[in-house]
Amino acid sequence: MIVWLNGAFGTGKSTVARELADLIPGSLLYDPEPVADGLRAVLPRKRLDEVGDVQELPAWRRLTVETAAAVLAEAPGVLIVPMTLLTQEHRDEIFGGFASRRIPVRHILLHTAETILRQRISTCEDDSGDPAATAALRAHHLAHLPPYGAALPWLTEDAHLVDASGASPRRTAEAVADALRSDAGACEIVQTPEPTAETLASGVLLFDHLDRVLLVDPVYKPGWEFPGGVVESGEAPARAGVREVAEEIGLRLDRTPRLLVVDWEPPAPPAHGGLRLLFDGGRLAARVSGRLVLPAAELRGWRFVTEEEAETLLPPERYRRLRWALRARERATVLNLEAGVPVG
Repeated sequence: MIVWLNGAFGTGKSTVARELADLIPGSLLYDPEPVADGLRAVLPRKRLDEVGDVQELPAWRRLTVETAAAVLAEAPGVLIVPMTLLTQEHRDEIFGGFASRRIPVRHILLHTAETILRQRISTCEDDSGDPAATAALRAHHLAHLPPYGAALPWLTEDAHLVDASGASPRRTAEAVADALRSDAGACEIVQTPEPTAETLASGVLLFDHLDRVLLVDPVYKPGWEFPGGVVESGEAPARAGVREVAEEIGLRLDRTPRLLVVDWEPPAPPAHGGLRLLFDGGRLAARVSGRLVLPAAELRGWRFVTEEEAETLLPPERYRRLRWALRARERATVLNLEAGVPVG
């Protein structure tokens, strides 16, 4: 199990994490900051300058999940992670990564009043003792107070809040331990397990009266997607697409969708690749599209988009697949693709 201690810089997450480790027998501490340090040491300066924070790097989010999962594989139990996480999409991606590995997450928000935070920040010292480094540290912490305030609405809705304003680190850790015993802060993200080999997946394209295509926004990974998912063992691909549409958006198709493209996606570690099929689910009446229901633990939104708009939302490989699927729909044919390019 992952216990993710979230909160503003200066709220005492690391100190509380050490106290919590004393209260939970066999638990381990995992600070993802060394992952960030490693990326800063390895990546070109040009790439680092493109992001305002190392957490914006997909590599940081992926390595944070992979490292935590690897530690738990070596020493199963409770892993305590003290790390500020203020972007909801990053939280969704990271916690979704844990969900795909069947690792339960408890999200705990250590909240401290801003006046107390500012007082703590004004007296914090850099470990090196260098005055310039201390000044930079304090400026860094102060700069993150507005983003923390902006994130509070979704944080308080998503995580279990523990007030750390006046309590000692030990008392705060005891409050967290009590909350964990009642299963507080349980993460509800649902995702199928990470594949261990090539997979077969079916997606279904649904259109509105303007021939715009329906895309959905998964909670557990970046980028938009088509309704669909992995074909289960012994399941017909078209039937899998129909099933996924019903599960994801609450729509039951009254006919078998027509195949548009077969696309072989080559392995690109850590992804295993496999066959990706796209089907034509037809046009939805306005009264039907208005009744779409999303499972909150899997999808955060949906929208109809033009082909041009889809390019800005879909990852490149999915957009290439969509583009050729639309051409196949126009020509009433089926196209065979490899890595998004027609063959044969």
